[in-house]
Amino acid sequence: MDFPLISVIIPTYGREEALRDSIEDVIKQDYPNFEVLVVDQTAKHKPEIEAFLQEQANAQKIKWFKINWASLPGARNYAVRRSSGEIILFIDDDVELEPGFLAAHAKNFIEKPDVGAVAGRVFDRMKLSDAAVGKTQGDKNYKEIEYLPPQAMDPGIAWYYIDLVHTVKPQQVLTARGCNMSFRREIFTKHGIHFDERFRGSAVREESDFCLRLRQTGYKIWYDPEAHLVHLGEETGGCHDISTKTTKYQLTFYHNHFLLGLKNLNISQALRLYARLFDCHVLGRPPCHKSGSPIKIATRFVFYTLGFLKALGTIIQSAWNDGQTYTRLDEQVS
Repeated sequence: MDFPLISVIIPTYGREEALRDSIEDVIKQDYPNFEVLVVDQTAKHKPEIEAFLQEQANAQKIKWFKINWASLPGARNYAVRRSSGEIILFIDDDVELEPGFLAAHAKNFIEKPDVGAVAGRVFDRMKLSDAAVGKTQGDKNYKEIEYLPPQAMDPGIAWYYIDLVHTVKPQQVLTARGCNMSFRREIFTKHGIHFDERFRGSAVREESDFCLRLRQTGYKIWYDPEAHLVHLGEETGGCHDISTKTTKYQLTFYHNHFLLGLKNLNISQALRLYARLFDCHVLGRPPCHKSGSPIKIATRFVFYTLGFLKALGTIIQSAWNDGQTYTRLDEQVS
């Protein structure tokens, strides 16, 4: 059997023990043909973690790249340019994997030539009981979805219906989660699609933007629940170069959602996206369940408005600047 080379890419920022454990889980995979690329945006590690990373790099178990800037989409692009795999697989730096994880991703590309990306199942640590991991059907918290509703394929509102935690049947989906997704190499080479480095802060929606552009190639995004992992969801580190409580985070959160719509959606789809964004994240209605305090709503509305104006400015600026800042820096060094 042919085992295509898989490039496992781990962007990391401010992580220590969780990063080490994630790398160890990858190294223990039973798949016979893979490489591991760690794009390290951490200024300084704990001595024992630094020693671990150096040891793994010296043993050629990982390729360790240290960079002095923090951007999740920038780190993804940086690693893709240095990877060799026929399959490019992204995971976060705080995940737990079972030995068959890589093989579960690979089989979809081998068996399904019309699949350009695989979205894996994600068990969030904070939602494990709700996701019924290790639970029986009799558990009152048990929830299971066989097939996602039609709304999950509508780019205007899909983001509130896509559930890659509880869904148990393989099926076509609109997007993947950034902590567990893989792509054919030709998506980047033949089709020239790259992650948009203008998705800032925690880079929310950067993978959704990428997947919407990927679907324009005619390739499918296939969800496979067997390609599952546990996402630990550490409160600090990872792609969070800014705290979720800061005004900068709030501004970039709305900016990124509006940018997604302005880039990829028609007017009808975009209006529905922005209406749901307002209803959920400004007014705080379900599934967001935010505070209904008038002051809180007014504050969120300010960020919502500023985020739209900022995204509009980003689109206008794209006429002379595509925003691939970190790719440009890399090209200058090369």
